[in-house]
Amino acid sequence: MTPEAVMTIMQDAMEMMLIISGPILGAGLVIGVLVGIVQAVTQVQEMTLTFVPKILVTVMVLMFAFPWMLQTMVDFTVNLYSTLPSMAR
Repeated sequence: MTPEAVMTIMQDAMEMMLIISGPILGAGLVIGVLVGIVQAVTQVQEMTLTFVPKILVTVMVLMFAFPWMLQTMVDFTVNLYSTLPSMAR
């Protein structure tokens, strides 16, 4: 296996990680900004007001996106295992 092949596999894995984690991180970012704006406007600085909505939104996004995330990971793994023998030569 050449160093270029290893780098390609690692780049693909990093890209897959970003694609899979994107919806969860994006939703957490959006809800965090919205709650921060509400806290700034109302001048209420309670830590649980930022924590609870982020957790709820993260769990909801995970519930809805998990089948897609799992299928994407399975497709990536199957593709990786099918191309590894040709890369090992």
